[in-house]
Amino acid sequence: MKLKQLVLSSLVLMSTSAWADPTYRLFVTNEKSNTVSVIDSRTNELETTLEIGDRPRGIGLSPDQETLYVAISEENAIAIVDVKTLKVLGKLPAGDDPETFDVHPNGNLYLSNEDDAKATVMNPKTGEIIEEIRVGLEPEGVAASPKGDVVLVTSESTNMVHVIDVEAHKVVANILVAARPRGLAFNSTGTLAYVSSEIGNEIAIIDMASHKIIKKVVVDVPKSKPMAIKLSPDNKTLYMTTGRAAKVVVMDAETLAIKSTIDVGKRVWGEEISRDGSRIYTANGVSNTVSVVDTALNKSIKEIEVGKAPWGLVLDD
Repeated sequence: MKLKQLVLSSLVLMSTSAWADPTYRLFVTNEKSNTVSVIDSRTNELETTLEIGDRPRGIGLSPDQETLYVAISEENAIAIVDVKTLKVLGKLPAGDDPETFDVHPNGNLYLSNEDDAKATVMNPKTGEIIEEIRVGLEPEGVAASPKGDVVLVTSESTNMVHVIDVEAHKVVANILVAARPRGLAFNSTGTLAYVSSEIGNEIAIIDMASHKIIKKVVVDVPKSKPMAIKLSPDNKTLYMTTGRAAKVVVMDAETLAIKSTIDVGKRVWGEEISRDGSRIYTANGVSNTVSVVDTALNKSIKEIEVGKAPWGLVLDD
């Protein structure tokens, strides 16, 4: 019994050690440069730039954070990169025009194929296309729930959030939202989901038990075009990028009341939050920069020059 406990303890320590050794690299896709910028988040300095492929947009990490995935839209592919060595390991066919995706807790990728009005489920380890699921026109945002039971997909032209049951790989609910839904986020328990609507200039909260909208507000910020959404680790604060408004809107995650706004670069699109919630990073598509936001100050503390038209971000921390 003691030997068994010792072995289990050793495995836990090994697992903890592996998880506790991140690279602290922030990866940024540059849509018009066909590159990925690699930033050291500890120094906020550009480390290197990777040539990745034609029109990179969506980006994500494997559950063990050892592998980086990048959607290469014009090549209809997903590029695979080793997070530590930064070597491009290959590319996998991913259906027509993969725009963005989320990595399911089981490691599969759920991709939105914008031109085909479908969501593709891929095993990135084998390249197998597990399922193709019909959704609305111009699918965009994708988010897997923390428990992994459902995946949400927004369709820009149908103005809906589609709820996909992961076990059945079927759409089980269609939720009508304001015009051109883009960003999605779950709270940490998966009981609530948030969706931003770019043209409708709205953000809504969806109760995941009933699949009903329980709260929605128009974003009272001039020129606002709501895009990406991130929640603080305690689920109390919501950070949303606003496109042409060049701001991050800080909102109460329960009431959706605006607490403050943060000036960032022009045409702010993608967004990432550090694991501890102390930093927000934004991709500023016209400024060709990444803004580093201190969430204690609610202020951008640095602008980092990257490639042309930065689009998506992911942080290995």
